[in-house]
Amino acid sequence: MRYDVTIGIPVYKSVDYIRRSIESALNQTYTSIEFLIVDDRGDDGSMDVVHKIQASHPRGEHIHIISHQANLGVAASRNDIIEKATGDYLFFMDSDDMIAENTIELMMKKLGDNDAEIVFGSYEKIDIDGGRNVYQYPALQLMEKDSLASFAYRKYAGIQASACNYLVKTSVLREHKHRFIDTSYWEDFVFTFDLVTFITKAVLLPDVTYSYICRKNSLSHYQQRDNISKGEVMRNVKSIDYLKKTSSLLYNKVYFPNRCYIIMMTDFYIICNILKRRHDIQPVISKKEIKSIMRHPATWKQICKFNHLRLKNVLLYIVGKLPSSLCVTTIWCIGKLKKLI
Repeated sequence: MRYDVTIGIPVYKSVDYIRRSIESALNQTYTSIEFLIVDDRGDDGSMDVVHKIQASHPRGEHIHIISHQANLGVAASRNDIIEKATGDYLFFMDSDDMIAENTIELMMKKLGDNDAEIVFGSYEKIDIDGGRNVYQYPALQLMEKDSLASFAYRKYAGIQASACNYLVKTSVLREHKHRFIDTSYWEDFVFTFDLVTFITKAVLLPDVTYSYICRKNSLSHYQQRDNISKGEVMRNVKSIDYLKKTSSLLYNKVYFPNRCYIIMMTDFYIICNILKRRHDIQPVISKKEIKSIMRHPATWKQICKFNHLRLKNVLLYIVGKLPSSLCVTTIWCIGKLKKLI
């Protein structure tokens, strides 16, 4: 059976949240939806809840389950969803989050009205302690090649870091062979950061369509722990290194200077956190390793030809070329000045 939309949900150890998450998907006002659930072997009872909902809910027959033989991680789960989805459009959500009941209907209407390939909704982040922050996009139609990427890279955090809360043509992902990289950290940021370069027509919505539930024990909250493994931090670095590699194909794009600057500032913030939490990270990350993080994705000749952000990129390039001790000291001083350390 073909569907207009597939909502893909990887499930791993979310037994306390999975019911309200899946029910928020099932309660969509739009009708032609496949609900594709990946059992990533959390073995905490989450899938028992899913099976009960599948058996009892009026839309249960449209819940399809992919079962892994072992825990493979969220990247592999989402890649399976891309491969197996039967919907013309794909929407990812996490198994502890919720979506508004008109999310898919609203997004499908905007896609049809604008003949677009992707639509982003605004979102809110809700902490377990009750804190709430809203991140709102302007009402915007980006209908020219590279216009979405230019918007996304216009400033640091100019587009969401998550792979959730946007509806995208499944064919775009398959034609470009766009998949999540094999890592447990920032795979969604990398996926979305590169995805915008493939899109010609996009729509941004000011409507809040998604609620991120921020749990203290989630992977994104290691900054609250007293003990952090070096391997965990370096996997974050590896994710940004991947973006440096994919940048090599985009040097002639108008947004290339902005993309380089965002990538380098992300590395800068990573290093500031390394220096801030250096006593909590084991084993120690050496000064030489820190310097290697500051490798710029552009060459010196390319930077000299930038029409904008040239000076900022030059400075970041130079910092990465300093001797290890001086490189680290420079970042430390700038981080202290900006109150990041």
